[in-house]
Amino acid sequence: MLLGLQWGDEGKGKIVDVLAPKYDLIARFQGGPNAGHTLEFDGKKFVLNTIPSGIFEENTMNLIGNGVVIDPIILKRELDNLKAAGHDLLAKGNLVLAKKAHLILPTHQLLDAASEKKMGDGKIGSTLKGIGPTYMDKTGRNGLRIGDLTLPDFKERYARLVEKHLNILSHYGEVEDFSAKEQAFFDALDYLKQFKFVDSEHFVNQYMKEGKTILAEGAQGTLLDIDFGSYPFVTSSNTTSAGACTGLGIAPTKIGEVFGIFKAYCTRVGGGPFPTELENETGEQLRQLGREFGATTGRARRCGWIDIPALKYAIMLNGVTQLIMMKADVLDTFEKIYACTHYNYNGETIDYFPYDINTIKPEPVFEEIDGWNQDLTGIRENNEIPEKLSSYITYLEKHLEVPIKFLSVGPDRVQTLEL
Repeated sequence: MLLGLQWGDEGKGKIVDVLAPKYDLIARFQGGPNAGHTLEFDGKKFVLNTIPSGIFEENTMNLIGNGVVIDPIILKRELDNLKAAGHDLLAKGNLVLAKKAHLILPTHQLLDAASEKKMGDGKIGSTLKGIGPTYMDKTGRNGLRIGDLTLPDFKERYARLVEKHLNILSHYGEVEDFSAKEQAFFDALDYLKQFKFVDSEHFVNQYMKEGKTILAEGAQGTLLDIDFGSYPFVTSSNTTSAGACTGLGIAPTKIGEVFGIFKAYCTRVGGGPFPTELENETGEQLRQLGREFGATTGRARRCGWIDIPALKYAIMLNGVTQLIMMKADVLDTFEKIYACTHYNYNGETIDYFPYDINTIKPEPVFEEIDGWNQDLTGIRENNEIPEKLSSYITYLEKHLEVPIKFLSVGPDRVQTLEL
């Protein structure tokens, strides 16, 4: 299993792409098209929103699991873009969709936008893609699923759900015309019907029964988990390792290695707490050097130093067995870098992620660390890693008590070192 340990955008897609040749199946288990998994190789760049990041590996099957919410319009656009780039997934037959995955309707997006507007300054920072309202319908037992497309009364079910949404929207004011998007929605559904729909719980467990290898791919990050993240500034699904069990239909006892990904610093998008945020020139420097703008939304990410208490919390929740450090190269030009080891919080010094982090702002306690002042992007062998970077890795391993097994020194798949 592979998942993010911060507030998302850690580089999960790149690492899944690197690891894909070792696996028979890559399976997305939660989230929606607000994810932006960026992959670069052979001078080309791809951004995947819903499709698992193993689709470029010829012998690897890819599953969009039941825990994912699917916007048919966005998924069709992804598929069209890949086909134009020479990757026709329909012809390859290496993508299947879970029948129990829920559908994002055009009116879900209207609800999302209306809700955010009503919140004003207290808004969550939603990507406005309808993900939250779709998960609300899922838990409210009103949702539509991929498997429903095969039923003769699908359009009647759709009409009933849209009527419910319009009744809610009427309380927010005038409802904008969504007829064009609705037509695109149904056109996209007709296209998706050409792909194989599977009972993903049986599909995945059959792979395991046959001794095949599976990598579960998460989206967003642990600190955005609906239960354990910085609520209410979170996503609407379980982004932790437990989410893979419900998002794919696998038993907890079947989980093997858990790869946790983090940046050598820290970022987040949207509202909510961020103890180590740098609202100064250094934060802007990190943003520009790291190209910290959303792959899906284009939004500028908030930037700060690495947060060890938050990482320890994420490692504990997920049972992480191996760590992967991303974007070490972004810190190449810093004379000094910093790591938050504790918080001054409510009159105490603590080393854990507190419950009411939204109302009582923790003050980070930093330790200064020597930078390596060397361009990492051309490194391809472990013996080329600067001594001061090795010291930073050792420092983090000591605090986090989990080994760092991979190091990323650039966006391309070849700029990944196995330590």
